Amino acid sequence: MGRLDQRRISELTRNTLALILAGGQGSRLFELTSWRAKPAVPFGGKFRIIDFPLSNCINSGVRNIGVLTQYKSHSLIRHLVNGWSGFRREFGESLEILPASMRVDDGWYKGTADAIYQNLDIIRSQKPNHVLILGGDHIYKMDYGPFIARHEEWNSDITVSCVEVSTEEAAGTFGVVEVDQDGRIVGFAEKPAVPAEIPGKPGRVLVSMGNYVFNTEFLYEHLIHDADAPTSSHDFGKDILPRIVSEFRVYAFRLGDDSPDKQPYWRDVGTLDSYWEANMELVGVEPELDLYDEDWPICTLQAQLPPAKFIHSSGKRRGLAVNCMVSGGCIVSGAQLRGCLLFSNVRVNSYSKITDSVIMPQVVVNRSCVIHRAIIDAGCVIPEGSTIGVNADQDRANGFRITDSGITLVTPDALSQKLHHLR
Repeated sequence: MGRLDQRRISELTRNTLALILAGGQGSRLFELTSWRAKPAVPFGGKFRIIDFPLSNCINSGVRNIGVLTQYKSHSLIRHLVNGWSGFRREFGESLEILPASMRVDDGWYKGTADAIYQNLDIIRSQKPNHVLILGGDHIYKMDYGPFIARHEEWNSDITVSCVEVSTEEAAGTFGVVEVDQDGRIVGFAEKPAVPAEIPGKPGRVLVSMGNYVFNTEFLYEHLIHDADAPTSSHDFGKDILPRIVSEFRVYAFRLGDDSPDKQPYWRDVGTLDSYWEANMELVGVEPELDLYDEDWPICTLQAQLPPAKFIHSSGKRRGLAVNCMVSGGCIVSGAQLRGCLLFSNVRVNSYSKITDSVIMPQVVVNRSCVIHRAIIDAGCVIPEGSTIGVNADQDRANGFRITDSGITLVTPDALSQKLHHLR
């Protein structure tokens, strides 16, 4: 893209307001979201899910951001305040937290569209040329600049960011998009049981990522229209998009179109299995998601922690980690880790063996434990001699959740350890 194009993109992003929908419960993550919103769930060793759309905004030059919160939002708000408070209003930057607060009636946010509608006065005060609406619960890297630029180039009323997935992934899970040869959306179905395949690509489906660029006045008009509709569920995917695709200029921007030489990375970590898989991908030799990319850094709250430490080397008491990611503040004391991802301040004690597992912050694994293909939630203290992920019947008897693919979830509540403040 040429110099003038880049200057134009910079102008577009500077005059765009991003609104991140971060109020979701994430019920398919079960106990992982019993005490936190889905966007606040830890991911990748030191991040939270919300850090990915926020980092995309910063790296794209979109510096006016609102985060809409609702479900059990305390840990999410705390993370935003402590880790994302460096915006400077005098430089035209802002990050505002927009909790559900009964601004227009006596109810909470009723749907994604209603969440934006209840904050129309705040949007109007910002006077943006475009409004970028983003989901707060997916893992991906995306430059929103070309997304906004294509929206303007196509003279769209709304542009929808899309990605290809398999038919199995799409069924009953995502909004499915049908486009003509020019990329204009001609059909939209929210979470169909039998999704329409891409012509010429059997088994592949084009789905909405839940990211939209709106012309501001168009957004105002249709949010007000939707708010006045008594039968609407006030949701973009269920109500607004199906209603407008046949009448207005609605286009699909495919993730990866701005970098056709790269395989686009996008993960919906909405189930325990998909969450575990996405984290396990990161310990591979060359994962698709490069967290070490200096050109597109993922930012987060940076705690001041000492380096990870591995101690003891005698007989079976050997502190080691193979094919692992180990964060700051961790101590591996005479334990063996293989294919694991450890978040900050984890302590693993002697003679324990952990394989293919996600260990969240502040976990203590006492001596002689065996953990395999598990997710250990923040703050758990695993009793000495515990065996987790080896015998499913035993795990169920202990009150742990077992997924369809055999991943074991352990939470403080299941261990009768009340540590909600760590969420």
